[in-house]
Amino acid sequence: MSADRVRAWVEPTRSLPLHWGRYTDRYLMGLVLIIAGGIGLQASNTWANYFLLQGALVYAIGWSILPSRGWRRAVIVAPATGQLWLLLTGPYSVMTLVVPYLAWLLVRHRPLRSYVTVILPIANGFIVPMLFVGYGGMLGALGVSLAVLAISAWLARLLASTKRPAPPAIPQANPVP
Repeated sequence: MSADRVRAWVEPTRSLPLHWGRYTDRYLMGLVLIIAGGIGLQASNTWANYFLLQGALVYAIGWSILPSRGWRRAVIVAPATGQLWLLLTGPYSVMTLVVPYLAWLLVRHRPLRSYVTVILPIANGFIVPMLFVGYGGMLGALGVSLAVLAISAWLARLLASTKRPAPPAIPQANPVP
């Protein structure tokens, strides 16, 4: 085996030393809790206000247990949870899903070049409210928006995993014989 062999790309958060739990467990449970908390909060209404607090709490716990550097998780919990409450206003607020998407990129340690994928959730925020009007269309709006977020996240991962070409070698003016 040569030393020039290219190593396969590894998820950056996989190499972090975890103080508790296993990587896959924390990743899957965090993702499940984020989705469950979002659904729980959206299930609230005038007669079931307890879903507001319960959903927000589960959502915040989900972000908090994802494998990542601690400061990244701490920074995004409040903005992402606040954004979740904004979705209660209906399909016109799907534009705010850019906030948890950017939080996802930060927590997953994506390089700067993968942030270009934020264009898709932004475009989604303009298109979806034209297709789904009123709070009755919120389920469809969230379904389409979550699909766009998932596709964007996979594209960001693909961009993160591609290697940039090495800069060309600079020839020496006076090569040593």
